[in-house]
Amino acid sequence: MNKRLFVAEHGEAAINQQPIGTIVAEIGTEIVFDPSGLDRYNVKGFEPCHYDLLVICAAIELADRRWKRPQTWKRSLELSIPVIDLKRWNRGDVQEALKATLSKLTGDRWHFHFREAKSHAPIGSRQRPLVFDERWKFAIAYSDGLDSRAVASLCGPAEKVLCIRVSGNRQRRADGDSHFDRIPFKVRGSRGRESSFRSRGFQFAAITAIAAHLARIERVVVPESGQGALGPAFLPPYGVYRDYRNHPVFFRLMEKFLDLSLGSGVRFEQPRLWSTKAQTLKAFLALPSREDGHLRSTRSCWQQRSIVNVGGRKQCGLCAACLLRRMSLHAAGITEHDGAYVISDLGTPSAAEALATIASEVDREIMIEYGTASVRHFQDLAEMAVWDDGKIRVHVAEVATALGATNNETNKNLRLLLKQHADEWAAFLASRGEQSFLLKWLGGIHD
Repeated sequence: MNKRLFVAEHGEAAINQQPIGTIVAEIGTEIVFDPSGLDRYNVKGFEPCHYDLLVICAAIELADRRWKRPQTWKRSLELSIPVIDLKRWNRGDVQEALKATLSKLTGDRWHFHFREAKSHAPIGSRQRPLVFDERWKFAIAYSDGLDSRAVASLCGPAEKVLCIRVSGNRQRRADGDSHFDRIPFKVRGSRGRESSFRSRGFQFAAITAIAAHLARIERVVVPESGQGALGPAFLPPYGVYRDYRNHPVFFRLMEKFLDLSLGSGVRFEQPRLWSTKAQTLKAFLALPSREDGHLRSTRSCWQQRSIVNVGGRKQCGLCAACLLRRMSLHAAGITEHDGAYVISDLGTPSAAEALATIASEVDREIMIEYGTASVRHFQDLAEMAVWDDGKIRVHVAEVATALGATNNETNKNLRLLLKQHADEWAAFLASRGEQSFLLKWLGGIHD
C-alpha cells in the first residue's frame, strides 16, 4: 500500500479533499522555510526551478522520515507537491531521473504528482541582493567531520572554495572553515519515526548543487574517503539495504537528474575515493600551517542521544563514525584530548566497565548493539582485502562503470584501499591490547 503525502500551500482548499490515510504537510507549518538560511545566495538569481527543488527536498525528507520501514525494507511513497515550473517537473525524463536516483539511494519505490503552485515565492524575499564571490572555483558539501576539514584544504586555498555546510542550524564558523550555508527549511512532525534517513544524501547533493549552479561552479567535491564512501554499500548489515549515499553510482544518477532538472552541468568529484581517512589526514597535515588541533576540533559522531550531552557535548566513541575516526587518528599519529569520548577506554577487558559512565541500561544496550555492528563491519571490510577476484567482481564492476574506468584499474585501486584499511584496523586493535573487549566481540564473546 502506498504511503501518501500531500504538500499543501498555506490555506489550500484541497487539504480537506485528500483520500483517507493521506498525510498533509502545509508549507509554513510542517515545512517551514527561512530566507536567512540563504545568506550567501543571490536570492534574486533564484529561478523557479531552484525554489521548486528546495520544496521537493523538504517533501522527500518528510516522507522518508515519517513512515517506519517494514522488515522487508522497501516502502512505496507517493508525494503530491506544488511547484512553480509545472511544465519542467512534469517532463517524463525529469521524473524518471528523480525516481531512479531516489530508488537507488533509499531502496524505496517513489511516485511523484506535481501540480501548479499558487504562490511563486514560497521561501520569501530578502531585503538586499547578495552576490557570490566569483573567485570560487569549486564547491564542497561540508560537515563538521574530519574529511570535510581536510579535503577542503587539500583541494585549494580557502578563498577558492565555497563550503556548503548542509545543516539545519546556524553555526559559527570554526577555525579552518571557509564560507558555508545551511538548509533553508525545517521539516516538522517526522522525526523519531524512521531513523535511516537515506534521502539525506539527495538533500545534501541537491542543496550543494543549487549553490554551485547559482555561483556558476561546475565542480562539487565530495570529501568522503574510501572506507566511508564504499564500505556501507559493500557490506550492509543483515536485512538492511545497501547505503549508496557516498557511492559513485549515486553521484552519476544525481548528475543526470540535475542536468535534466536544472541544466546545471554540475559534476561531483571524489578525490579521496581511493584513500583511507588516515591517508587523507596525513596529506592534510603535510600542508603548510596545518596542525593536529585543526583536526581534533572536528566532530564525527552522529549520535544525538542524551548520553553524548552529559557533562558537555562529547562524542560517543563506539558508533561506526567514532570508531573510524579513532582508527584514522591513530594511524595518522594524532592523540585526542582526554574526555573526548563518553566511551573512552576501548582497551578494558569488560564492555560493561567501558560503558559504566552511561546511566541508562537501555542506552548501554543500544550502544553495545551499535558497537558490535561497527566492529564487525570494519573487520569484514578488512577481510575483503583477501577476497578472490570472483567474489569481489560485482563491486569492482559497479564502481568501474560509475567512474568510467576499466575493471582492471578499479580492481587494483580497490585492493590497495582495502589492504591499507586492513593494516590500519589491525594496528588500531593491537594498540588497544590483547584483553580489549573489542577483540572479544570479534570472537563472539559478550560480557
